[in-house]
Formats: sequence, C-alpha cells, structure tokens
Amino acid sequence: MNGSPLQKVRYEYLPKLPGMLRNGISEISVKVGNPTQSVADQDKIKDLFPNTYGKEEITFEKGKNTSAAKKQVVGVILSGGQAPGGHNVVCGLYDALKATDKDNVLLGFKNGPSGLLEDDHIVFDDAYINKFRNTGGFDIIGSGRTKLETEEQFAVAAEVCRKHGITAVVIIGGDDSNTNAAVLAEYFAAHNTGVQVIGCPKTIDGDLKNEDIECSFGFDTATKTYSELIGNIERDANSAKKYWHFVKVMGRSASHVALECALETQPNICLISEEVAAKKMSLSQIADYIADSVEKRAAKGMNFGVAIIPEGVVEFVPEFSVLIKEINELLAGSKADAFNALPNWKEKYAFIEKGLSAESMAVFAILPEGIQQQLFLERDPHGNVQVSLIESEKLFSALVKDKLAARKKAGTYKGKFSPLHHFFGYEGRCAFPSNFDADYCYSLGYNAFMLIQYGYTGYLSKVSNLSKPADEWVAGGMPITKMMNIERRHGEDKPVIRKALVELDGKPFKYFEEHRDGWAVETDYTYPGAIQYFGPSEVCDITTRTLALEKGE
Repeated sequence: MNGSPLQKVRYEYLPKLPGMLRNGISEISVKVGNPTQSVADQDKIKDLFPNTYGKEEITFEKGKNTSAAKKQVVGVILSGGQAPGGHNVVCGLYDALKATDKDNVLLGFKNGPSGLLEDDHIVFDDAYINKFRNTGGFDIIGSGRTKLETEEQFAVAAEVCRKHGITAVVIIGGDDSNTNAAVLAEYFAAHNTGVQVIGCPKTIDGDLKNEDIECSFGFDTATKTYSELIGNIERDANSAKKYWHFVKVMGRSASHVALECALETQPNICLISEEVAAKKMSLSQIADYIADSVEKRAAKGMNFGVAIIPEGVVEFVPEFSVLIKEINELLAGSKADAFNALPNWKEKYAFIEKGLSAESMAVFAILPEGIQQQLFLERDPHGNVQVSLIESEKLFSALVKDKLAARKKAGTYKGKFSPLHHFFGYEGRCAFPSNFDADYCYSLGYNAFMLIQYGYTGYLSKVSNLSKPADEWVAGGMPITKMMNIERRHGEDKPVIRKALVELDGKPFKYFEEHRDGWAVETDYTYPGAIQYFGPSEVCDITTRTLALEKGE
C-alpha cells in the first residue's frame, strides 16, 4: 500500500478491545439490565416510540453466545462532520461480522444518509477495508448531513433494505444523526420490516455525552491535535514575547473542546460559553476580563499571551442574542430588499440605527465595522444571521484593543498589545486517530455487530469505563430513547437527544476555575506535543484531562 511510513505502520496496528469482547464471538453472552426511560418528557417520548421505548440496558460478558445464527447483511452510514476514528468503527463492525460468519456482508452507503435513499453503495471486502484501518477521515465512503425524518424517506429506506436483504443499518453520527437512527428504528419496527438500527456516538465537540456515554469518539484526537498546536503557539509567544494570540476552537453549542485544550495547555485566558451565559456577561465585561490579564502581564514586562475562544461564544452573550433577534426581525421579508438597495454603508448604518432598540444599538456600536457588516451581509437560507461565521477571535481582540486604549489614556496601562489570530477546526477533524480513539472506535463497531447479532434495535453502541485500560472497558448497549427529550425546533415539538454542555459544577471546570487566575498572570504554559502512537501506555494511551478529572483520576 502507498503512504507515509507512519501510515503504513498504522495499517498494521491491532486495536485493543474490551476484555469481554476478546473472548471470541462464541463466548460473548448478554446480561440484561433494568428497563429505561427518557431523561425528560417520558409520556411524549413513549407515545412517539411505542415499539422501541423503555427497553433494557444490556452488557456483554463472558459466557455462551445464545444468539440465533443467521446470515447478516448490514448497511453502514457515516453521518455529519468528520471525526477521527470513524474508519475504525467500520473496520470493527466488518471484523465482527466476518468473524461470526464469513458469508456475512457489509454494505457502505456513500455520502451519508442520502446514500441509503439513493441506493448508492459499495460492498466491502478485505482489500478495501485494510486501506483504511487506523486512519483519519471519512473518505472510506464519505459522509453527508441529509436528515432521515419523513415517512417518504423511511419508506424508500425500507425498500432499499428489502431489495438487498439488509438485516440491520448502523448509523455513525452525533446527536441529530442518532435521533434519526431512533426514529428510523421505530418506523422499521412499526412496519415489521425486520431491519434493526444501531447508532454509534460521534462528535468532536464532545456534546454527545451523559451518564452512559462517557465520551463521543473523535474528541480525544481532535483536542490533542489542537492542544499540540496551542502548545506550539505558547512556546512561540514565550520566545518572541511580543504577541497576544487569540485562538478560536471548534464548539458551536458547547465549550468542551476549549476547556479540554485549556486543561492541556494552561493558557492565560480561556472563555467558557456556558459560564458567559450563566453570569449573563456582556461583550464589554468579557473584553475587560481579557484586558485585565493583558494589563497585569504587561506590568510584569510580559506583553504576550494566549487566549482560547470557543467558536459559538457570542451566541451565549445575552445582549448579543437579543441583537441577533432584532437584526433578523429588521430584515424580515421585503425589508431586506429595501436595506440591500441602499447605496453605501453610511446609509445602511442609519437604517440600522433607526430599526434597533437603544440597548441593541449600544451593543452594535461597539463592534468592529467588519463584524457589523458581516452581520448584515451573510444570511442563511431562512434570512437569518449566520452567527457561526462571526470571527469571534477577531471580535474580542478588537474589543480588548479599545479597552486598552482607554486605559492607556487614563494612565493605568503602559504596555504594548499586538494580537494575532488563529482558528483551529478542520485541522483536527481528520487527524490520525490517537490510540484511544483507534481502540474506542474499533470497539464501538465490533460491539455494534454484537447488538445486531442479538437482535437489538434502536440501541446505541456503548463502551464505558474508558478512563481505565482497554481490557477493563465495559461493552454493551442502551436504548437511544433513554437520552431523549422534547425540544422546540422550527416551531414544532421534536424528540431530540439532549446536548451535553459544560457543567459548571463538574470536576473539569472546577479544576480550571481554581487555576485560571494564576494562569492569567503567570506564564505556566504546558506543551503537550504531538500525539504519541508508540511507547509506554501512560504516554500513548492516555485519555483526555476532562475524562480523567470526571472519573476522579
């Protein structure tokens, strides 16, 4: 096979499985646990999922395999954004399927859920699978964001499955994708199709997490990749001693990535969106908080620093959320045409000034002009502001610059402030998976097939006890409905998997909170370095700081 020396060696890496999955397929039995219920809105969720709600959690253990022998034809789908380790979920699924019966078949539906609807697939064989073992990316079959949510789609999916004799579908994705998996499983069960559906938990944002899912796959590798880069920047900042680096990291709805990177690298500043919302912090207060660190460090002769900014932080600032709502209202319908017809920014600014409340105008006025224009030029298909496009790292450095200029004028600040900007997102999504993610993902795929073999549907492949060595991991499954609640989406009540935000009373945040004041003033940087694949286990198989702290280690 072609590839770099590391790539060739990674093809040969043998992922570690949980102890009870190492016994051989014939010696894996099921221990049935207690019935489950959804995290909230139990009656509504039960009504929506009458055939799949309330099922028991299960754990695999050593014992006689009592599953019924039958030929399995399984379809697999990669759904949503890329995350390191996805290939190994497919490889683990394939290996378990072939170890059970070499005549079993695995079909890969191309480019996400649309591949199932369009019957665009490949049949995997050893030669093809082996090219993707322990590698990053989703290029084995591609991914997509098509939602499976309508009766028409489900009927098409059922027909494609019938055509190929498919017995089960595995959907590898995040919270929305696994919500789709649960709804598809319910449809298949209600219509007696005989097709099972199993989900696997993926998202580098880390927000598919709860008492059962200790960690979504990809989070470990992505945060290690970003932390290496942030560590490199910290070393450079401490060498050049003249730049403040503002680093935006992925995390639209939750700040797990930012927090983990902060725990790994100990920067001077790290914003946590959930704390911003809880404290109802204004843009001005956040800018003052960062400026305080800049001023204190400058007083010690250190005109440099590193600040980590979560991608979605501005959406958590209450006054900014109000501003966005008012802008969406201001440009609703034909009013957008009137605004766009204005010949220059000066006239557009006057239009905005007339249309916003005094409070929102005060917020708008402190934004850099580039951000102001971005709010009005970049619209989504529904005519709303695309908040994800706001360059929050540049926004906060500009606000801090203004704060420092005022302090300099008042004579309280005498330092220099030269900001540089970075956004780490795509750099981590397709990285070579760490040993942890390679092992975890392979286990999720292998485990998913055991759930299929034992006849389960509407279940999530679950591997836990992840802060321990892999042979102590526990494999099993849980009904996806257990994670669900009802949320208002586009004017309708929808069953969705509840997103996990950073818990401000959780151990990882508490540790960060205890140390950040010192980090803000001192140069206590830590340098994680590149992901290690070879060497002692405490270097190569180490878990995230977040998971270790959550487990009290």
